[in-house]
Amino acid sequence: MTPSMRDSVVTAAIAAIASESATTEEKIQMLIEVALGLQKRPQTTKELRSAVSLYYRGYQMCGEDYPLLKAKAQVGMARTLQRIPDVGPQLLLQAKVGYEEALPILQQLASPIEVAEAQMNLGLVLQSLVPFNLARIVDCIKAYQQALQVFTWQDYPQEYAILYNNIAIAYLSAPLASEREYIRQGLAVQSLQVALKHIQLIDHPQEYAMLQNNLGNAWQCFVSAYPLENNLKAIAAYDEALKVRNPQDTPLEYANTISNKANALCKLPDNIQQPQAGNLHNLLQSRAYYQEAWEIFSQHQQLKQAQLVSQSLNKIVAEITNHYL
Repeated sequence: MTPSMRDSVVTAAIAAIASESATTEEKIQMLIEVALGLQKRPQTTKELRSAVSLYYRGYQMCGEDYPLLKAKAQVGMARTLQRIPDVGPQLLLQAKVGYEEALPILQQLASPIEVAEAQMNLGLVLQSLVPFNLARIVDCIKAYQQALQVFTWQDYPQEYAILYNNIAIAYLSAPLASEREYIRQGLAVQSLQVALKHIQLIDHPQEYAMLQNNLGNAWQCFVSAYPLENNLKAIAAYDEALKVRNPQDTPLEYANTISNKANALCKLPDNIQQPQAGNLHNLLQSRAYYQEAWEIFSQHQQLKQAQLVSQSLNKIVAEITNHYL
């Protein structure tokens, strides 16, 4: 659907609610459906904002007569607000209020899947607000865990994997005191390992690769008395992810994983039994991974990732030059 056609759909929806040929309930449902269509495959920020406007019109029309539709309109608005680019937290705060007001009604009147979806998205909003000191990681994790009561691995493997992945990321980003850091790192590793007991390569390759990639990241972050073993575990996890991720089908995911692997690899000696012999081979392999990742990120206009990889690449080149050339 072209932008002009989408504008026509919005105009038609607004005009339709002024007609007398449909009941108030039907008009509200139509507004929600049109807004959902705009929200699912938006081509511009304007379309997302149009979706918010339609949800809000539906919300206003509900009054106190249609509590479930009112809650659905609130959730739709919140979900759309999450997707609108914003440098500050204001839209996220609005989304948070929408979910928190809608959830009690959904829990009374909606299906379990609708409740779980709202809890999952509330968790995402709270996680995004943590860097602004406007939410707590513990509340974010609680929302994800509530959603897991519905999103089981048997019935909803994709959502199950995403939730455990998000829980692990939340643990890793939790602003805890340094002496408790190893606890949250351990919980992140544990969360991913729990999910991987059920998410198998053959059945759910994309989710499997996502979990393995982040398990590698968690092992790299895990502070312990055995950093060498942790890096070896990280590389093993990245290799599992690379059974799925490749430059042809999933170039950005592939670039992310090989750059992560490069970060772990450059910390390892070439020969674990003879660490004093150095790590030139691993440094050269890390350089090759970083170079490949930089090329992919640059090609796909992922400038921030390309810049970060470029910085790591320059450090590796400097280390090779200073110690081996």
